Amino acid sequence: MAQSILVLLKERKLLLDGGFGTELIKDGFPQGACPESWNEEKADIVQKINKSYYDAGSDAVLTNSFGGTTIKLRSHNLENKCYELNRAAALIANEVKPEGKFLGGSMGPTGKFLKPHGEFTEEEFEDAYAEQARGLTEGGVDFLLIETQYDLIEALCALRGARKASDLPVFLTMTFNHHPKGFFTLMGNSVNQFLEAMEREGVPVVGSNCTLNSEEMVELVKIMREKTSLPIIAQANAGNPSLSEEGEVSYSQGMEDYLRFIPQIIANGADIIGGCCGTDPDYIARMSEIVKTSS
Repeated sequence: MAQSILVLLKERKLLLDGGFGTELIKDGFPQGACPESWNEEKADIVQKINKSYYDAGSDAVLTNSFGGTTIKLRSHNLENKCYELNRAAALIANEVKPEGKFLGGSMGPTGKFLKPHGEFTEEEFEDAYAEQARGLTEGGVDFLLIETQYDLIEALCALRGARKASDLPVFLTMTFNHHPKGFFTLMGNSVNQFLEAMEREGVPVVGSNCTLNSEEMVELVKIMREKTSLPIIAQANAGNPSLSEEGEVSYSQGMEDYLRFIPQIIANGADIIGGCCGTDPDYIARMSEIVKTSS
């Protein structure tokens, strides 16, 4: 089963899920709490969100484990539960995974910086990601997705850590900002640098998520496709977030505007389409129809 998502990817375009954090908030998740803690405390809510994306048409759904490294969990005094919380994320999603669908283990950035910019060594990053990958793998995910990376060195640490702990396919996406001179990560990594490193490391699927809206993602996917033959993931944000006086988060790109760029993202070379912050099962259900007509 672990390799079959790569087989299916050779046959047609695939659909991922959308935003997870905003869905948790709709169900009462308090600001500043640890999303991964709900894998044990409110597993029914997490599972309901997983199921809503499968029901909307996602071929693959991601676990509620974006901030699940030991380093990220330390800020909630949960670093000693890294394995358990990641394993739980996979187990509860697997219970609602339909036949023929897939489950990806989400592995987001640590939120910290490597020396000399920060306090951590590459070995410490590797160990943090390895423990997370172990929990996700033993919980039964089909692949690992290292996502939303903004530092290529950290992304490579995550890749090494994941591969130490798991034999599953490891996909990797970085998040890029749109500058006058092109697309660059927060740490200044270019699209070229990213893709060259991924090809060198034998990563089977690459791409980008977050930060960019769907219109901006059109251009980034075109640039990526010109530079690599690897399958490309594209998960755009629904624009920029803003906070109302009542504390409600909204996004600047409405659904219709977001969706009108999806066909071009696919035409420009994206193989796996999904949503990021601000998108929900309604977006994914509409994207499912677009993906079907373009495959």
